[in-house]
Amino acid sequence: MKNQPSARSLTGTRIRERRLGQGRKQADLAREVGISPAYLNLIEHNKRPVAGKLLLDIARALGVESGELSGSGDVALFGLLSAAASRFAETGAELDRAGELAGRFPGWAALIAAQHQRIRALERLTATLSDRLGHDPQLAASLHEVLSTVTAIRSAVSILSEGGEIDPEWQARFLRNVAEDTARLSEAAQGLAGFLEAGEAEAGEHLSPQEELSAFLAARNHFFAPLEPGGWAGVEAIVAGAKDELASAAARELARAWLTRYREDAESLPLPRFAGLWQEVGGDLVRLAERAGQSLGRVLRRAACSGGPTRRGLVICDGSGTLTTRRELPGFPVPRFGAACPRWPLFQALVQPGRPIRARVEMPGEPRQIFTCTAIAEARWPEGIDGLPIYEATMLIEAEPGAGEAVPLTAGPGCRICPRPACPARREASILAEEPSEGAL
Repeated sequence: MKNQPSARSLTGTRIRERRLGQGRKQADLAREVGISPAYLNLIEHNKRPVAGKLLLDIARALGVESGELSGSGDVALFGLLSAAASRFAETGAELDRAGELAGRFPGWAALIAAQHQRIRALERLTATLSDRLGHDPQLAASLHEVLSTVTAIRSAVSILSEGGEIDPEWQARFLRNVAEDTARLSEAAQGLAGFLEAGEAEAGEHLSPQEELSAFLAARNHFFAPLEPGGWAGVEAIVAGAKDELASAAARELARAWLTRYREDAESLPLPRFAGLWQEVGGDLVRLAERAGQSLGRVLRRAACSGGPTRRGLVICDGSGTLTTRRELPGFPVPRFGAACPRWPLFQALVQPGRPIRARVEMPGEPRQIFTCTAIAEARWPEGIDGLPIYEATMLIEAEPGAGEAVPLTAGPGCRICPRPACPARREASILAEEPSEGAL
């Protein structure tokens, strides 16, 4: 894979674009700042670095701020472009030229970045509202009120419309009931509409501290360079800098715990060493853990949170099966509120602590999507040998390039949105149309 240029390595490209945009000749600009046209040409093609007084002189001559040329404000934009390209790898976007796009066409780059953020926000909103439709007790009660009231109205109207003689007193009673039920239905419908509108607003602001943490991690691709060995910031500095994203005290506490463990993982298994061991063992994660002298859970976390364009999914759950970390991979959706598929190797590992489990998993959808999942459940003893162990299961998800041979394990995202028919582990009916069985027309 080609090395990606940094946002700062394209200063020359920005200088050239600004100069051409003003219709100025290279020789004229070179003469104004006191350098030769040949040297300016090397600068504009990023073959010579430019900084200090020369950068200030060029910026002054072009009538722009030096930071606009150096790309000091493009770091976040560059990161969003890289995340967008990695998310939709099938489009073939030239990831190694993301910095060039940001430098040459900052407006279009900003548009792509804004659309990427909007897509992520809409996906979170859709997932939130979908899960609320299935699991929110207030919504269930509102829907029950509407349906029961409609049933009562239909019963009364059916009796009144059947024809035949009805005692005037009973007729008046039925009509009164219809009027009262109609008013009750109107109130219930208005309440339901208001609830859904409020739900949309809340979904944009996240519904729980766990959701705040998930959005915070996803925005950074689950990678924190300042916490890597030799990094320039600590856990508290990162949490303090994200006070707008981590709005609640509970979310900040969750972030501290997550980042503290990230730092411990980074110090115990630095990325250069991890990459070297990965090459030595050919991607065998169990052997890598043995060579590194680290737990397999730590190796799985490092594999998923190592930065760069290669994306790997990560799911972590506690002993109750509650998902505490979700890093989704395209084609392998992870539910945010409802229960996940019990056929995942994650849950198989939870009932076999200490045993590594590796399986090729086929997820529903077209084209056929195959993933390699590696999972392990490990125990901590925070109360000592006489206390209860705390179990946690970790699963790394890696996409395979092709369908390959037949796989023994089929799974889904979760029963509610899984279309597989006749699954022996199904807990509830799917809201999606079922896939046709073999031989169906």
